[in-house]
Amino acid sequence: MSIKEHPPLHVPVLLNDVVRLLNPKDGESYLDLTAGYGGHARAIVERTHDYRGMTLVDRDEFAQANLAAFVGKGAELIHADFVSAARRLIAIGKRFDMILIDLGVSSPQLDRAERGFSFSHSGPLDMRMDRRQALTAEQVVNTYSQGELERIIRDYGEERPNIARRYAAAIIKARPLATTEDLASAILRAHVGRRQRTHPATRTFQAIRIFVNDELEQVRAIMPLLPELLSQGGRVGVISFHSLEDRIVKRYFAEQAKNGYEAELRIITKHPVDGAIRDVHNPRSRSAKLRVAVKI
Repeated sequence: MSIKEHPPLHVPVLLNDVVRLLNPKDGESYLDLTAGYGGHARAIVERTHDYRGMTLVDRDEFAQANLAAFVGKGAELIHADFVSAARRLIAIGKRFDMILIDLGVSSPQLDRAERGFSFSHSGPLDMRMDRRQALTAEQVVNTYSQGELERIIRDYGEERPNIARRYAAAIIKARPLATTEDLASAILRAHVGRRQRTHPATRTFQAIRIFVNDELEQVRAIMPLLPELLSQGGRVGVISFHSLEDRIVKRYFAEQAKNGYEAELRIITKHPVDGAIRDVHNPRSRSAKLRVAVKI
């Protein structure tokens, strides 16, 4: 069978650059804090030849099921968000030679209509990365006030204040909303001006997803934990996909660079590796940025 007949479940972004910059060596340990469907982990273990030194973390139960093959070969699998997992590993004194965090939403999450992440496939307004949590996108769009919705769309979707206000009012007017198509249609009706290349609802969907999954607070919390998880000379890579999360990563790395003798990390990537340039054949790499540092 050809690859086209059996396409990969998820094509890992910036794979060659991740492997090049993390530089895995035989027998080294690896922590993947957003293991997803194992694409990066598979490439790393081809160099380390050590499944038992591998710890894979993901809060998505569908990803957990797809990582079972790694567990069968000796890898550890943790079903949790990456901050909870990191704190648990630090508490028991675990250290790793390599750490990777891929902050993007995976292809299966986007492509499975029932997950409610994308308006490309009509499905329930869910958007939870961990479906054990209570808060869903449907609750947000149907019960939050216009002011709260406006703040979410403005702060997490980076829409201009007047547009965020218009879209929030449109959501209130369209209630109750049950599907991703309902939400996208409400935004489209409220859109004023010429249609752009991207759908008018793109940023609103991003905003609600970030809010539902507390994504920015997760990134803020994980960054200072990374040095505690690294062995001496250990490398950490962070892949971000939008300016809000990349700003947090960039700021933390910049602080480390300014700390002189007190710094815990040395930055390897003076400028981030840009997916739009380095991974042109993977459409979902277009907005990806990879930053890498090493434990001093």
